[in-house]
Amino acid sequence: MSIPATTETATASEDNHTPRKRHAGINPPVFIGSAVLILVVALAAIIWPTTTEESIGVVVAWIADWFGAYYFLVAAAFLVFVIGVALSRTGRIKLGPEQAKPQFGLLTWSAMLFAAGIGTDLMFFSVAEPATQYLAPPVGDGGTVEAARMAIVWTLFHYGLVGWGMYALMGMAIAYFAYRRNMPLSIRSALHPLFGDRVWGRLGDVIDVAAVLGTIFGLATTLGIGVEMLNRGLAELLGVPIGVGVQAALLGLAVVMATLSVVSGVQRGVRRLSELNVVLALLLVLFLVVTGSTTFLFDALVMNLGDYLTRLPGMTLDTFAFEAPTEWLNAWTLFFWAWWVAWAPFVGLFLARISRGRTIRQFVVGVLTVPFLFILLWVSVFGNSALELIRNGGAEGAAFGEAAMNDPAVGIFALLERFPAAPLTIGLAIFVGLLFYVTSADSGALVLSTLTSRLHRAGDDGPIWLRIFWAATTGLLTLGMLVAGGIATLQSGTIIMGLPFSLVMFGVMFALYKALRTEGRKLDTLRVALPNSLSGRIQQGGVQGAGWRQRLARLVSFPGRRQTLRFLDQTVRPALNEVSAELAEQGITTSCSEAPAGDTGLPALTLTVEHGDEAPFAYTLWPQAHPTPTFRMNTSDQDDTYFRVEVLLTEGTQGYDVTGYAKEQLIADVLDQYERHLLFLHASSTPTHETEQIEA
Repeated sequence: MSIPATTETATASEDNHTPRKRHAGINPPVFIGSAVLILVVALAAIIWPTTTEESIGVVVAWIADWFGAYYFLVAAAFLVFVIGVALSRTGRIKLGPEQAKPQFGLLTWSAMLFAAGIGTDLMFFSVAEPATQYLAPPVGDGGTVEAARMAIVWTLFHYGLVGWGMYALMGMAIAYFAYRRNMPLSIRSALHPLFGDRVWGRLGDVIDVAAVLGTIFGLATTLGIGVEMLNRGLAELLGVPIGVGVQAALLGLAVVMATLSVVSGVQRGVRRLSELNVVLALLLVLFLVVTGSTTFLFDALVMNLGDYLTRLPGMTLDTFAFEAPTEWLNAWTLFFWAWWVAWAPFVGLFLARISRGRTIRQFVVGVLTVPFLFILLWVSVFGNSALELIRNGGAEGAAFGEAAMNDPAVGIFALLERFPAAPLTIGLAIFVGLLFYVTSADSGALVLSTLTSRLHRAGDDGPIWLRIFWAATTGLLTLGMLVAGGIATLQSGTIIMGLPFSLVMFGVMFALYKALRTEGRKLDTLRVALPNSLSGRIQQGGVQGAGWRQRLARLVSFPGRRQTLRFLDQTVRPALNEVSAELAEQGITTSCSEAPAGDTGLPALTLTVEHGDEAPFAYTLWPQAHPTPTFRMNTSDQDDTYFRVEVLLTEGTQGYDVTGYAKEQLIADVLDQYERHLLFLHASSTPTHETEQIEA
């Protein structure tokens, strides 16, 4: 569903760094290339399962030998970078124009944050991993108190801040270039500072194909885990047989549900399922807290948080060089880091899709904390309940631990069997798992359709038929990999596909750093006080050539639609046209354009000055409607709505109203802002030490 432009979301002009020609519909090279590769892999896995499994195993072994330490460095670098950006002054920059407001409320946004990035795998591993790390830790003896503490810490480590740092990097980069620079909502846009307009050609197609492959394999892994776990739950509850046939039926059901959700769009289907998912998942956690060892679980929760925060720095770069538990690393940390990388384009693009209007700092804090707090609660409650049963349950507890370690899909259901109302809670867990599955699948189909489309605006989604295609293709790939070897093959495929996209993510990180550094310089130049600056005098309360009576008249004037339209026609349009004509006389490429100012019924007028490959100067006068203050409502000829004509630059509103300016005054303001833009271009092309001297 296309999100309609509003007064906050519409823009009057486009950045000259956007591709010159964009058409609605598919992007053939990306769509055909990625679809063919995925279908070939899926069919090969179904037709030659043994050969496919063996081939994947060989490649994974090679990656583990040569790129194990690389994955650790990747994970640490991304987390440090996003935290550094959020804490720096660039954290105040909005993901969109300065006047943009968040599209979704905080609670809805938070629900969509974790529902997109968390799947049924959390239910799968929240019991299985603590049991495994307790009984068979990577180093040291199993079954000890230290092993019990580290079992939860390892689970939180694999699901915690490191992975969400990858999501935050991709999300804020895509959102920044889409909403701040008015580029398409795609991975290639985030690499524009490094490769220039080449990202709109074959290079960008290759980047998007890599993103599609990483995304769909990451999704397939989650969905494969989901259907296997749901199959186990139905076997426990209803005696349904366990096998590929039942799992294929579950895949079909989930694909249908995901299709219905994704066709209805973000505002309805994805949003509502996310909110329902949060509520039911929290009810399940609350049930275990109330009916289980409540005091122990609260104590363990606090202890787990402390252990995680104190050990996180050391664990992030711990490659076990002396112990060398290669099989453990491949099965756990390396798999998880590759899995997060593979999911990064999908979740990052989806997070960008729902985060327009928030600052970078708000975005990073939200992405790093909101989902992690839920993960902490879920893993601590389910994981510690499982550990308590294993440690204190005698023979029954030991049998449960072995079952959870050797058959992870059965872990959560075997745990719930030990609690009251087991059939009801197992049924609820199955339904929550299905919702996790669907919210991952529908968000994935939405993002894949975006990656393989050419869209007009950052808020647009891919065609409905394309969303349906990707929902079905994801299900087919999942089925193929399950036939070829089950969850282990899906995990191995994720490690393979995550490697090339990690290089793309490094490029995204450097490109975002370069863009934010440039914007920081621009903000510095906007603060420079220019000689004879009209803007400076405006901030001090004066207007060039205006007496105090004229100034007072402007302050208490609240013009209606007709007065504002007359001002635009008689003053604004002639002023911008005169400046444009004069610049053209100087051999500079300029243009004047008009676009609807949201739903005001008035035009927004823009003067654009091109500077070749450098950033253009765009000066927009944007009418905005506001309620008339009550102290003026007793005037007989006063409407209940008045209009401000505000100045917008590329980064958004400048916060002041020019209604009532004479033509010469308005031209002076245009030249003030243009002079600042030229100073910014000069600073951008000047070595740093020279720039500091100029500003001094």
